[in-house]
Amino acid sequence: MNKNRELSKENIVMIDEMINKARVAMAEIENYSQDQLNRLCQSIGWHTSNEKNFTRLAQMGVDESEIGDREGRPAKRFKIHGVLRDALRQKSMGLVEEIPEKGILKYAKPAGVIASLIPMTNPALTPPVTGVYSAKAGNAVIFSPHPRTKNTTREMVQLMREACKKVGAPEDLFQVISEPSVPTTQYLMKSCDLTLATGGQPMVRAAYSSGKPAYGVGAGNSTMVIDESADIEIAAKNTRISKTSDFGSGCSADGNIIIQSSIYKEMVNSLIHEGGYLCNEKEKSMLEKAMWDKSGNRTFQTIACKPQKLAEVAGFIVPDTCKFLMVENQGKIGAQYKFSKEKLTTLMSLYHFEEFDQALDMVKEIYETGGKGHSCGIYSHDKVNIDALAKIAPVSRMMVRQSQSKSNAGSFTNGMPMTSSLGCGIWGGNITNENVTLKHLMNYTWVSTPIKEDRPSEEELFGEFFNT
Repeated sequence: MNKNRELSKENIVMIDEMINKARVAMAEIENYSQDQLNRLCQSIGWHTSNEKNFTRLAQMGVDESEIGDREGRPAKRFKIHGVLRDALRQKSMGLVEEIPEKGILKYAKPAGVIASLIPMTNPALTPPVTGVYSAKAGNAVIFSPHPRTKNTTREMVQLMREACKKVGAPEDLFQVISEPSVPTTQYLMKSCDLTLATGGQPMVRAAYSSGKPAYGVGAGNSTMVIDESADIEIAAKNTRISKTSDFGSGCSADGNIIIQSSIYKEMVNSLIHEGGYLCNEKEKSMLEKAMWDKSGNRTFQTIACKPQKLAEVAGFIVPDTCKFLMVENQGKIGAQYKFSKEKLTTLMSLYHFEEFDQALDMVKEIYETGGKGHSCGIYSHDKVNIDALAKIAPVSRMMVRQSQSKSNAGSFTNGMPMTSSLGCGIWGGNITNENVTLKHLMNYTWVSTPIKEDRPSEEELFGEFFNT
């Protein structure tokens, strides 16, 4: 994003006008029925996720940013289907929840004008995901795209505006900043009612310091544990799917694989069968120099790219059949060991353990290095091990026997809420651990009526300390 720190008067006027238009648009739909809001959401879902429209814009986003999988990214349109499913099944206006035993009624109201910061990794997906949930809640959204993919986001928002027009809703429910810059986005965040910061950490931090409520996301360093009770074939297949999805651009893409020693060789062979290439120590050293600069920052040219390009930049060649790279990184966890950090490309690090307690220690060490609060997973049929990992892992979500990049943000085969924004809780510097969805984009009025007195005795309250 343009880091020009000067906020021009023209941009101040522009944002102020956009905010005003958004409030006018919200006023026009404030008396919509639930059926009308649902129809609006369906129109947005159709116009943005039909195969022709989404394929064009998903591939346009790859072409603009020069990262990601051009052939695979169009499949992300099904995420919009899932978001629409979840939105249509929930109430968003009037009385939305009753808790009779507590005498509580909850009424939902719009959050207001939302500033939505769009990452360059999902310029075609994030706007309609936010759009469906926001429209369902009666909100308006002003999108601030990443400058590398501003054209993709602008065209997607135009489709969303057409979807509004199709059902007689005001188009200004959705607007987009054509020429994004840091100062302009910062002013937007200070002027709106709520910010959704799905992007890099600098903008997330800026959102939190804007003076307005904000939902941010944290960095990932997705780690999978595979014990000897796992189905190795399924684990290897799912690991490949997770690692290669959009060339590993997602924060949920498997980055660290911790394998029980008794099945380590078999698991590595299965990963090789799935298209993995196990780098030798020389190639590993070459990759480290290529993937991180002297300041320890990831190099752009090696982010979310094919393994062939990754190897080429590093200075060696891998077969055309290779789908991802692997490096053995046993005993090398910590800030000084680059491969224990988030990779954001088609490469994963391998570790092994004897007893499960060792795996748990490795998980804790990895998340102290990076990615705390995001996600982890396990391939296991041992309930004791699954429980043990769940108890110690400093993450907001843990997938069991699932491909993380296809399941963390919700799938049609698990119960996680569908989204494109993953809260990482206090661990990740976020306000929520949850998948950010419709419920986070509404205000609630709690209505309380009297109930039968619920006052325990002092003896019950203080237990053994009573009358001591």
